[in-house]
Amino acid sequence: MANTQQMASAIRALAMDAVQLANSGHPGAPMGMADMAVALWGPSADGVGQGHLRHNPANPQWLNRDRFVLSNGHGSMLIYALLHLTGYKLPMQELKNFRTLHSKTAGHPEYGVTPGIETTTGPLGQGLTNAVGMALAEKLLAKEFNREGHAVVDHHTYVFMGDGCLMEGISHEAASLAGAWKLGKLIALYDDNGISIDGQVGPWFSDNTALRFVSYGWNVLGPIDGHNAELVSQTIAQAKLSTERPTLIICKTYIGKGSPNRANTSKAHGEPLGAEEIALTRESIGWEHAPFVIPKTVYADWDAKARGAAAQKEWTETFNAYKAAHPALAKELLRRMKGELPKKFVQTAVDTIIAAHQKGETVASRKASQLALETFTAALPELLGGSADLTGSNLTNTKSTPNLRFTPQGDVVQTPDADGNLIGGRHINYGVREFGMAAIMNGIALHGGFIPYGGTFLTFSDYSRNAIRMAALMKIRVVHVFTHDSIGLGEDGPTHQSIEHAASLRLIPNLDVWRPGDTAETAVAWTVALQNQTRPTALLLSRQNISYATKGDSESAPDASGIDAIGKGAYVLSEPSDVGLKKKTQAVIIATGSEVQLALKAQLLLAERKIAVRVVSMPSTTTFDRQSVEYKSLVLPAGLPRVAVEMGSSDGWWKYGVGAVVGIDTFGESAPAPVLFKHFGFTEQNVADTVQTLLQRK
Repeated sequence: MANTQQMASAIRALAMDAVQLANSGHPGAPMGMADMAVALWGPSADGVGQGHLRHNPANPQWLNRDRFVLSNGHGSMLIYALLHLTGYKLPMQELKNFRTLHSKTAGHPEYGVTPGIETTTGPLGQGLTNAVGMALAEKLLAKEFNREGHAVVDHHTYVFMGDGCLMEGISHEAASLAGAWKLGKLIALYDDNGISIDGQVGPWFSDNTALRFVSYGWNVLGPIDGHNAELVSQTIAQAKLSTERPTLIICKTYIGKGSPNRANTSKAHGEPLGAEEIALTRESIGWEHAPFVIPKTVYADWDAKARGAAAQKEWTETFNAYKAAHPALAKELLRRMKGELPKKFVQTAVDTIIAAHQKGETVASRKASQLALETFTAALPELLGGSADLTGSNLTNTKSTPNLRFTPQGDVVQTPDADGNLIGGRHINYGVREFGMAAIMNGIALHGGFIPYGGTFLTFSDYSRNAIRMAALMKIRVVHVFTHDSIGLGEDGPTHQSIEHAASLRLIPNLDVWRPGDTAETAVAWTVALQNQTRPTALLLSRQNISYATKGDSESAPDASGIDAIGKGAYVLSEPSDVGLKKKTQAVIIATGSEVQLALKAQLLLAERKIAVRVVSMPSTTTFDRQSVEYKSLVLPAGLPRVAVEMGSSDGWWKYGVGAVVGIDTFGESAPAPVLFKHFGFTEQNVADTVQTLLQRK
């Protein structure tokens, strides 16, 4: 039978030793949560069963594994110790390399860096929210793919979280949705130690957490002694019986448990204990071993390789039976969990783009997005949409994506599609929860099986920003549909009119930002976004209608023009010859989104003045920036003066060698859109004059 006290002591020792060696880190949380970790990650009470957490250290990507999220990611040494002790490919040397350059043990857990890490955590509250997304994905996939006698998608999502996670506002958004969605396989263990960096949290965190979660529709257990591993294990077993409600287990703990002078103080939170206190702690917990030395008996108690292999073997037998009975479903499930698009996707995308080009409709780009989505959602069952209470404005819903609904018992409501087949909801009403929506989408993408997208107004991307940044950091495929992208939304005024938002989003590394100017560009933007397996995408879309821009082939830059060039982020849209002027190009106007039409009108006006101008549409600066030097020089030839036109901050445009920007560096105003365009200088006359003035300076 496993020695749970020694198992917990191993975590405490590794945490304090690694932080001490790095001279940086957070020993208190892992020391306080060690017994909770034993209860969840350890073997069953008799030492021979599977235990609660079903995972396989030899295969961290096993499809039906339980997901574990350490939401209070500053306690990263807890999960590093667990991964090492249970048998993942995380050798002791990596624990000694804690918080050093290029190690697999970064200061906070990083997805894609360390085997067994399900999500990058550290910004508090987002881990819990990611877990909600993971649990939702599991529930929806189970409904879609499981068949009678074949439960191939059947796992839990566990999350550890602390006071800081629950103080963050996003925790309210996430927990409320988890209750509404009746995520019975979501179990959260709350490390209720009452300490944060500034000390005892009582003066600023006096919530009745239990009643708060009851009001969300959760099953609440505890408070219990979080240092009693057997009791915590029993409570987890009880939580598993709640199939219609997510469960919160409140575990009362002491931060820095085992440290005689630092336990239950903020001093244990974010700094090394020091050599003297570590020696006293070793004595206090009965740990007589040198730093980073783990006895074989403790390794044996923690070792999950055999248990994990047995669990996966059992599931594989279940899946093989499923595959024999339902071969098409099995193949589809594996495809989607790998994140691969169906072979027919490329042709579907080409057809969608060509159709948009041929129709040449004058519509708002938000409507162009919905037109593209009609095709893509019909072709890709993994597309899971949503909106933060703005569906009618974002136009994220399609005929193939009925609203997600649940019965009082927590089952997914199914509705007939156009062919009469019963399908579950594929469009999520997130409510007014932009940040929660963004972080839940991250969790859905991390779980696998779905490509999530969600909508709100561009100005509210500020609410979502940190979750967008986390998606970019984790290199995951999520799509943000941001409509009402400029002063063009009119009378709602400066609170809703985006100014700095496009430029701000473009600054996030690894985030693709598209601001398409018509239906074809929008279809291309969606195509690229869906193909980007390692990048999130932000689509910035207009409220106002935009005329279609004819895509001609440039004689001087044939490889940088036409609809095939749109996917490179920028292309030659119109040459002087296209407006009847047979002169050598004198200047270039670069425009995005709705301003492309303005640039074309200015080009025509300049032609009347015998000034030859090329118009470049640049729907994605981030994509264009990744192109070769040769391609960039085709689109923006050296030596030609350049003017950028965009209804937003001018700062980001100077890197393209522009001599002037027709932009906005103030907040907007409340008035009809045409009035605002004239007020802020977005007229063909002003753009033409700006180009002419720039040429005169030359």
